[in-house]
Amino acid sequence: MTVTAYNSRSPLTRRRMLGAALTAGIGTPVPLGVASRAWAAPTASDPARLTLPSPTGPHPVGTVPLHLADTSRPDPVTGPGRHRELMASIWYPARGAKDLPRAPWMADGVLRAFLTDTGFPIDPALGPLTVGHLDAPVLRTGHRLPVIVYSHGSGSHRGDHTIMVQELASHGYVVVTVDHTHDTFTEFPDGRVLTPGDVPMFPRDFAADLRFLLDCVEELAAGRNPDIDGRPLPPGLLGALDPRCIGSFGWSKGGTATALTMLADQRVRAGLSIDGPMQPTITSDLDRPFMMMTAVFTRAMPGVAEFWTHLRDWRLDIRADGAIHGSYGDNATLIPQAGKILGLTDQQIQDLIGTLDPARSIRIQQVYPHAFFDLHLRHRRGHLLDGPSAAFPEVKFLP
Repeated sequence: MTVTAYNSRSPLTRRRMLGAALTAGIGTPVPLGVASRAWAAPTASDPARLTLPSPTGPHPVGTVPLHLADTSRPDPVTGPGRHRELMASIWYPARGAKDLPRAPWMADGVLRAFLTDTGFPIDPALGPLTVGHLDAPVLRTGHRLPVIVYSHGSGSHRGDHTIMVQELASHGYVVVTVDHTHDTFTEFPDGRVLTPGDVPMFPRDFAADLRFLLDCVEELAAGRNPDIDGRPLPPGLLGALDPRCIGSFGWSKGGTATALTMLADQRVRAGLSIDGPMQPTITSDLDRPFMMMTAVFTRAMPGVAEFWTHLRDWRLDIRADGAIHGSYGDNATLIPQAGKILGLTDQQIQDLIGTLDPARSIRIQQVYPHAFFDLHLRHRRGHLLDGPSAAFPEVKFLP
């Protein structure tokens, strides 16, 4: 694999976008230490908890966190003797989940750190819940379940695309998400909260994390628990995953990491990049299906254009009118809700998530990744990816 260096000193990150827009739009952020009532803007006397849309699949969703350590790699910050330590989550189709608690979008401690860092003055108590029921039994149908691994963007976190993750899980996929330690907001079981640090983390580092996740998938498929604390796993999870049927997707730097992972590891059969810059420039051929959902990082960008020429199997590049870098992800629904609480203008919200209607963004996020993985992992052919759809006129198929 051949790559050239990525020289950008200001990579796009979720926290940079949020911080810049909010600093320009609402003035000095409210510090986290003040009483909860002070978080609410004058326009909302009793703001409701933020919500995420429900997935459309037939199955309830379960989730469980994992505490992992890659003993093949040293930690780049803590020095010799400490291995790469990661937090991950597994999302899966569940049964008997109704009475089990729902997982938060982010745990309280790390959500507080995230809000402080971005300068987003929302009461952490308003953080959304997911539809994932903690430790719910896994739905077993007599077949092993296809697996998808997810990589977030620079300075983000593993919950950033929960809309897509729980949608896929509701349709029968197991999705494994990971926090890329030192370029993420993450919380470990002992209470440590880490935020994006000064040690640079490159797409190749993200890709190494993804390849380690693939090893963990194989461990789970073989009936072994990779959690380093020995946390009990949900009933039915061990042996449920299909290590021969794996896809991957990621946003921004995570999209580039998805491509790098596929180039280095044949275990990933299909990949999806959500507005990945493809920097460093990738100049090796990729012989498996790949789809791009682009916004800012289109093929007008040299790295993306070069990568496109090296896709030797099925390929597709789509872009929704009005989409920007932050349009695909949970912010499409969370930012408008938070904006009402904070009194943001429509223009300030559009600066963060683009002019693509949030409801349309949600549906696009739900149906296009699902159609892609159904086609290339399950060989279920629909018509959504054949060309422009009357149901989604804003989605353009780029030649």
